[in-house]
Amino acid sequence: MRFLPALLLAAAFVAPAFASDEARPRARDAGIVVGTLPTGAHNAITDVEGVGVGHATLVRGRELNTGVTAIVPHPGNLYRERVPAAIVVGNGYGKLLGVTQVGELGELEAPVLLTGTLSVWNAADALAGHLLAQPGMEQVRSINPVVGETNDGWLSDIRARPVGPAQVQQALSHLSYGAVEEGAVGAGAGTVAFGWKGGIGTSSRALPAADGGWTVGVLVQSNFGGHLTVAGVPVWKSLPDPEAMAKLAAREPPPWRGDGSIMIVVATDAPLDPSALRRLATRALTGLARTGSDMSNGSGDYGIAFSTAAPTRRTAGPAVQPAASVANDGMTALFQATAEATEEAILNSLLRARTVHGHRGTAPALPLEPLLRALDAAGAREAR
Repeated sequence: MRFLPALLLAAAFVAPAFASDEARPRARDAGIVVGTLPTGAHNAITDVEGVGVGHATLVRGRELNTGVTAIVPHPGNLYRERVPAAIVVGNGYGKLLGVTQVGELGELEAPVLLTGTLSVWNAADALAGHLLAQPGMEQVRSINPVVGETNDGWLSDIRARPVGPAQVQQALSHLSYGAVEEGAVGAGAGTVAFGWKGGIGTSSRALPAADGGWTVGVLVQSNFGGHLTVAGVPVWKSLPDPEAMAKLAAREPPPWRGDGSIMIVVATDAPLDPSALRRLATRALTGLARTGSDMSNGSGDYGIAFSTAAPTRRTAGPAVQPAASVANDGMTALFQATAEATEEAILNSLLRARTVHGHRGTAPALPLEPLLRALDAAGAREAR
C-alpha cells in the first residue's frame, strides 16, 4: 500500500483538472502517446468505416451504475451480410455468449453487445428480439447474439439484473459513426480497473500505404486488476493509493480490487479471414499486458476481432463464399496497430472516467496530476 500526506491526497482528489468528466482528457490530450503509428481521424474504433458504437447508461442514485454498449460492424442487415470474425480467450472466467458459433463458422451475424455480468442473458434475449423484428427476418429460425461482460457489482446492484430491452434498443438506435463517448458510460458505467474507475475506451491506428493503408480500431470495457503501467512507466509506484482516496472521498469501503475482466473488440477494414482475425485478436492481449494487467484467476479476458472489408463479407445463401485475405507476411503492421490501439484504449477508459460513488463503495477517478508528474519524471510525455 502506498501513502501520501493527507493534505496532498485531499488536494489531488478535488483538483479541477479531473473533478468532472468534461475536464478529463484522453491520453493524447495529456501528451501520452502510445507507440509509433498515427491514429485515425477520431482515434476511435469508428475510424474503421461503417462501424458504429452506441451506449445506454443506467444510473439510479448509488444503487445502479450499469448499462449496455453496442458495436455494429456495418449499418446494413448483419444477418444477411455477415462479417468474418474470431474470438480469442486470454482467460476464460467469463460469460461471453455466442462464442462457439463464431469459432465454428468464423463470422458475426449480429452486433456485439457489452454489459454487466448478470445482465448478459437479458441483453441477449433483447438483442435476439430486436433482430428478429427487422424487415426481411420473418423466416429466420436461428440467431447468434454475441454478448460480452465484465462484473460491475462493486458500483452497481448487479443482482437486480436491470438491463433489458429498453437499454438494448437505446444503444442500437443511437449509434455514433464518429466520436465515441468514453469513461463511465454504457457497459463501463460501473467498472473498476487497477482500483481506479474504469470504463469504455477506444483508439485506432492508420497504417501507411506501404503496409496496406488499412485502419485498425479497438474498443475496450476495462474492469481488471494489476499494476498500472503507462507508456512503459510503472506509475503505480508513484500514484496515491486508491483505497486512501476512496476513504477521503466518502469514508467508506475501498474500491474493489478483485480479479475483474476486460472485453476487447477489434475492428479493421483489412481483408482478413477468420484465421488471420484470430491472430489479430491475440495481439490485443499484448496491448493489455503493456498496461500492467495480471490476467488473474478470476479475470475474463477476451478479444473479438472482425473485418468490415466488402470482399470478405458472407451473404446468406450462396454455396461459394469469398476467401480473400492478407498474406501472413503482411500481418505484422496490423499486429502492431492492434497492440498499440488496445493499450491506448485502456488508458483512455481510465483517463476519461470520473469518480463514481456506487452500490458497495467508491471508485475514484485516476488522479491526473500525480500521473503526469510520474510520466514527466520518466521523460515519457510529449509537450503540449
